[in-house]
Amino acid sequence: MWPRKQTRDTQVLSGMMMKQRRFEALVDAFQADLYRYAYWLCHDKTVAEDIVQETYLRAWKALDSLQDEHAAKSWLITILRRENARRFERKQFDLVDIDDFAVASEDGSPDTAIEQREIQRHISALALEYREPLILQLIFGLSGDEIATQLQLNKNTVMTRLFRARNQLKDALQPYSQQGGQQHG
Repeated sequence: MWPRKQTRDTQVLSGMMMKQRRFEALVDAFQADLYRYAYWLCHDKTVAEDIVQETYLRAWKALDSLQDEHAAKSWLITILRRENARRFERKQFDLVDIDDFAVASEDGSPDTAIEQREIQRHISALALEYREPLILQLIFGLSGDEIATQLQLNKNTVMTRLFRARNQLKDALQPYSQQGGQQHG
């Protein structure tokens, strides 16, 4: 009877260690993408961090339900989107708006930083129905089919929304690019 208990304990510990490694692999693989997406959704660094943490908490609890490792990214994005929606169900206090977090440019030039903020501002100004598929494509590199699955929409609807989002963004940025062209010669 004693060896049987040791075997069972060993199996339980082994299973827990496998789950821990599996979870750590998910965190390592998708942490940056999830944070970027959360930030795009809420435009607040600390809220984005909280949403990602809640996403990982829910993912840990439901990790055994993830059958296909190739679907892990979509699975985590779905959890994150639902977690973001839950924050609106909770009581919200009035907050003072602050400037959007600026992403540092690779070349460090002020012009590039200004352009990035301008693009981010215009993407943020898009209606959610256009902004969300565009962000899923730009940040996560999801295909039209994957976005359709993620947002539970028809692929044609997704492609139309992506087309309209790009056109709205192009129209919004057109005056900025013309102004930049005049300034730089």
